[in-house]
Amino acid sequence: MKKFKNISLTMVAAAVMFSCNKKLDVLPQNNITPEQIQTSGDVVAVMLGGYGILQSPNAFGERFLFAADLLASQDQVDFIGTFTNYADIQSKTIIENNSIATGMWSNSYSLINTMNTVIDKIDIVDEDSRAAIEAEAKFMRGVAYFELVSFFSQPYSAGNASDANSGVPLILEPTYAYDSTIKPSRATTEQVFQQVITDLTEAAAALPEGAAAGRATKYSAEAFLARVYMQMENYQAAAEMADDVINNGGFALVSDYTKVFNNDGYSPEDIFGILQSSQSNAGTTNNGLPTFYAPRPVGRGDAQVNTNYFSYFNDDDQRAYFFSDGVSIGGFSGTYTNKYSVLYKTIPVIRIAEMYLTRGEANLRKGGAPVGGVDPDDDINMVRNMRGTGSINNATGADFVDERFRELAFEGDRLWTLKRLQLDIDGLPFNDPTLVLPIPQREMDVNKNLVQNPGY
Repeated sequence: MKKFKNISLTMVAAAVMFSCNKKLDVLPQNNITPEQIQTSGDVVAVMLGGYGILQSPNAFGERFLFAADLLASQDQVDFIGTFTNYADIQSKTIIENNSIATGMWSNSYSLINTMNTVIDKIDIVDEDSRAAIEAEAKFMRGVAYFELVSFFSQPYSAGNASDANSGVPLILEPTYAYDSTIKPSRATTEQVFQQVITDLTEAAAALPEGAAAGRATKYSAEAFLARVYMQMENYQAAAEMADDVINNGGFALVSDYTKVFNNDGYSPEDIFGILQSSQSNAGTTNNGLPTFYAPRPVGRGDAQVNTNYFSYFNDDDQRAYFFSDGVSIGGFSGTYTNKYSVLYKTIPVIRIAEMYLTRGEANLRKGGAPVGGVDPDDDINMVRNMRGTGSINNATGADFVDERFRELAFEGDRLWTLKRLQLDIDGLPFNDPTLVLPIPQREMDVNKNLVQNPGY
């Protein structure tokens, strides 16, 4: 695959910026130059700083999940808050300088530049840990590009993945100093997806099978690969990735659904999660999933559960009761998910329940001998029975879509499932331009090589 000459986007700082992460005991470091990265410990500290960037409200600390939920069907959530930029996302009236889109773009390229720096300096790292450190960097870079191409490009299923300027700028080398003369253009969606696969595959091959909570492992890389392959409708590969995670990762469904969320560390279901603390961004004023999803006094209660969502449950389903009624807020007193009801707790990013639903649906859609020798009914019923809702026979694709909605609501899944299957979203075609975020206006102003998304 063609590798683009690496250049910084205009909003990426001239020097690499790193975040403080109390859980990983990383000191904040700013304005790092190549001369300051001299030891193995320096490179490792830079890499660990990437987890702080992933904690950000511009990543999994909030917007990778919340923005996707707001763009998806309003059968899930109603935004009643006063933040115009979020309200515009749900109403699909986004403008080019929307601060949510701008923050996600900037933060993602900051993470990419940080991981490019680690890869560039990897020879400094002690030989016994070099491969694993490089693998963590590739994991984070692959995840960043996957989120970027998902939000800022048409879905892979739209059929234009090879069109010029359909993806996002692909930058694979570090930038240490700002150069206003070098202006990147957009790669194709296909090129970005292939880079994501390369990064995550190489990461999975070198990452350990187990690590401290919050750190990447072989199975977190494979779980993300399962997501990538699902979006590409490569159901054979998606099933294979999910199957290995299920059989060898050591993860387990939890019988009590309330124990899956609001934990200090990982639950047995968590394949990858974002650790939060009072020093990290999630849960602080106007930043973080509890701020929006939890009612007062924990949060603002800006994101209420749409009453239509409850029609997806039967009376025996544990998930139907994992909600709370909020106090009146500006005349509104609605119902809220309890998935983010406590501040400073782990945010699950990928859980084993998703892998069961992925393997089952992928096996169903691809046909032929099922990967892992497991019938799709067995996978969907593994989740359903654990949640108390009972088994079904001869599960259909629609059954899997609905089960994902019940299990993974408020976790950023609905939008990508609907786009993958070319299903309407709030009455709009899956590839409607308003369902794709705009390239930030300040990027467009200084870089005439960038092509804006249609409709902006």
